[in-house]
Amino acid sequence: MEKPWIPKTQRDAVVLSALEAVRAFSDSMDRMYAGMRGDMDMNTTDLAALRMLIIREQNGDVVKPHDLATHLAISTASTTKLLDRLTEAGYLTRKPHPTDRRARIVALTEAARHEFHRHFGQRLKAMREAMVGYTDDELRAVVRFLSDMESAMLPR
Repeated sequence: MEKPWIPKTQRDAVVLSALEAVRAFSDSMDRMYAGMRGDMDMNTTDLAALRMLIIREQNGDVVKPHDLATHLAISTASTTKLLDRLTEAGYLTRKPHPTDRRARIVALTEAARHEFHRHFGQRLKAMREAMVGYTDDELRAVVRFLSDMESAMLPR
């Protein structure tokens, strides 16, 4: 069993401070998404699916049901139930794939985009406003740091 890490140097103290800030930020994101789940009356997986679709849509990517299952780490049966639930609620549509006649894709409805942005828009505005006091170089360092933290958390 690995012993707990104890900071011994000034650098270690800064690293610990950064890790504590990451944890606090993660906790605030959890609270934000919990609030959105409550506001939108949906479960964690449903909200995660909508978030994934919003991001993929912004990147111009199409999403197949299998992509959702992989991203959410859920079974095919659970994916079908999720898609049925979100389609029935008016958040998703299933359409033919634009280039593969055999495949289907999942797309957000205009109502889903509106609802998601209605609940997330104010929070996003507050986050943008929190960045006003940072230089471009500082924000680039934050982007690099968060990207490195994301990579470090991937399964090995």
